[in-house]
Amino acid sequence: MTLRPRTIAAMQRAHAAGVPVIVVTGRMVKSVRQALEPAGLAAPVIAYQGAVVADEDGRWLRHEPIPVALAREIVAALAEEGHSPNVYVDDELYVATDTPEARAYADLNRIDFHVVGPLLDWLDEPPTKLVCVGDPGMLDALEPRMKARFGDRAHIAKSLPHFLEFAKAGVTKGAGMDFLARHLGFTKAETIAFGDGENDLELVEWPDYGIAVANAQARVKALARWVCPSAEDEGVAQVLEALLDSKT
Repeated sequence: MTLRPRTIAAMQRAHAAGVPVIVVTGRMVKSVRQALEPAGLAAPVIAYQGAVVADEDGRWLRHEPIPVALAREIVAALAEEGHSPNVYVDDELYVATDTPEARAYADLNRIDFHVVGPLLDWLDEPPTKLVCVGDPGMLDALEPRMKARFGDRAHIAKSLPHFLEFAKAGVTKGAGMDFLARHLGFTKAETIAFGDGENDLELVEWPDYGIAVANAQARVKALARWVCPSAEDEGVAQVLEALLDSKT
């Protein structure tokens, strides 16, 4: 979900009140930091769908990349389907060629990207994740084929309709929360989490108080304990404000 102004203000208020705020996202660490820094929010971040957990100072506490051999298999399988994925290594984005899709992704996340030529000639380090960018309908058809081939060895899910993401098996936003809960000492009973997309299923399932926004996918809403107003109606902010008001 996009962090809207009222949501950011509610997060700032929570932070000032000593209520921990954790951003859980599929984005790169540098991308989410760019969104948080103008708001003055120094907080732990769970990024790359849970593959990376970073503390408030930016230090990586957890990193679960895709093994190189598996990543190369996925890249080759996507090439057979006519696709070349985004590849993420050391919090940098690499692509085979400069394409409109690569530029659109980089612009959306306010990052640079590096063109490296044929990925299989270049890829020799374990990437944090791979992302196939394309038409939503095409990715809907591609997803089950990739899950049939790699589902037992990789976590595969859509983050946005035009992003199909690949991570190491067991890497989810919920797993990232589990790690950070042990590291910081909070519990599921003390946590609320918000989600809307397919990649948020494990996040919404993790705490005792998983909340879906009204515009969330049906599977997320079915799994959530509550449904709050939509992202456009600042549902996340409304819940946070009500929670903070109840404590004053």
